[in-house]
Amino acid sequence: MPDFRQVRRRCALLLPVVLLLLGAAPGPAGPVVDTDRGPVRGLAHGAYDTFEGIPFAAPPTGPLRWRLPEPAARWEGVRDAGAAGARCVQLPVVEPGGPTGSEDCLYLNVTAPAGRAAGGRPRPVMVWFHGGGFFSGAGDTYRPDRLAVRGDAVVVTVNYRLGVFGLFGHPELGGAPGFALADQRAALRWVRANARSFGADPGNVTVFGESAGALSVCAHLTSPASAGLFRRAIVQSGSCSTTTPPRALLPGLGRYEPFVPQARTVADGAVAAARLGCDRPGGALECLRRLDTGTLATAELMQRFSLVSYGNDVLPMEPRRALETGRFHRVPVVQGTTRDEVRLFLAQTLAAYPIPDRAAYRARAEQSFDAPTARAVQAAYPVSAFPTPAVAWAAVLTDASFICPTLRDGAALGRYVPVYTYRFSDRDAPDFTGQPEPPDLPFGAAHGFELPYLFTIAVLTEPQRRLADRMTDYWTSFARTGVPQAPGAPAWPGDTSAASALSLAPGAGGIRTVDARAEHHCALWDARWPGVTRTR
Repeated sequence: MPDFRQVRRRCALLLPVVLLLLGAAPGPAGPVVDTDRGPVRGLAHGAYDTFEGIPFAAPPTGPLRWRLPEPAARWEGVRDAGAAGARCVQLPVVEPGGPTGSEDCLYLNVTAPAGRAAGGRPRPVMVWFHGGGFFSGAGDTYRPDRLAVRGDAVVVTVNYRLGVFGLFGHPELGGAPGFALADQRAALRWVRANARSFGADPGNVTVFGESAGALSVCAHLTSPASAGLFRRAIVQSGSCSTTTPPRALLPGLGRYEPFVPQARTVADGAVAAARLGCDRPGGALECLRRLDTGTLATAELMQRFSLVSYGNDVLPMEPRRALETGRFHRVPVVQGTTRDEVRLFLAQTLAAYPIPDRAAYRARAEQSFDAPTARAVQAAYPVSAFPTPAVAWAAVLTDASFICPTLRDGAALGRYVPVYTYRFSDRDAPDFTGQPEPPDLPFGAAHGFELPYLFTIAVLTEPQRRLADRMTDYWTSFARTGVPQAPGAPAWPGDTSAASALSLAPGAGGIRTVDARAEHHCALWDARWPGVTRTR
């Protein structure tokens, strides 16, 4: 598939030449905005303007690899901001292949409504952290024009270092500093310094993200280092308590926990350095920094170092424990999940590890949970209640790993701050992943399938576009005022018990309040929390 952003940029460069050849003068230049590093020229799209590929930190290359981000250099003249900057080094997610991207990748993109805001008031800023498991993804894959135009908000999408480049730890680093999170904080500081130039309020910043981006938001909520950088938070499909039991997806997979003790990451880093021939005391980091990008960007290293470390100055406590003890920033929170989160992940492993019948379903439960929990699972989620055993198992994992942990986090947050919980429920949402759908496991409302309703990344039907409008209104009104509201749509209840959620689906009655805790058997999971075999 062609890179349409590059095509667009080349066309923009060629247009003045074509006009001159035709005897016409070129049209007006793109919008120019001053930043603290120098002016940038973006592209006008009628109702909104875009400014892409703006460096918010110095390239973390050479001696700056595995260092906290430093300020970007100033530039002379007007910098072209008509195309996205390089994506951070990563490996393909769906198709096999070698690494793509660059270590010189700390760029962000700004989408702003054209003209002045109503009443001349500064607009809210929404800063988006992309998903991708902390080993893939990029800010420029998300087009936030709907949020900007309909929601009258300035939206910033951010790149951050991934995998071994972003979450590496080593004794010579003094731990695992969390460079990915540091990059995000640097982007938030850039927003604070430059929001006014784009017509936005630097004191009204909402951080939001999905999957690894949601885990990032969770980390910032509980990190002392992120204090004062945002006023509100939206957590989509990645709570502080997200976890997956061992052997749930493949026999050899241990328990997945996105937040791990720093000591574990440091020990893994020492082992990795030794395997790379960089184990000389006092010189390991210097040796590692001399290695080329491809040597480090292996599947093993990118995925091993895709977990966020705690037990340091950035994250003193495991984030879920920080929520439970009230040690987080006092800001309003929107949080939620999709109805069928785990179907997408399970679909990737069914060919190698199928669930063809009731016996396989029972065996999977017994391998993943302790004996009492396995029996309770089979009673609460009988195969006969689902179209296939695979759908039944996906429901178990969705509730255990995503929905009920999110509701638990909501209850902890709700003791101190307003919390609004949603469940995205459109089982006919468009599949934009490019991943084949197994015949015995339709995707439904799978992980990430709410994204086309906020970003322009897939074609929607007319009822789905109306839902997208309502969701855009909820998200952007929350960014503006701290309360999610949508004209003509049901009120979104704030429930400090986190039992209820606003179910989001198209059609008449598609937006309604549901008892999510009851519908997803959360009494079972809360009674057994964590309730899984602790095997790495």
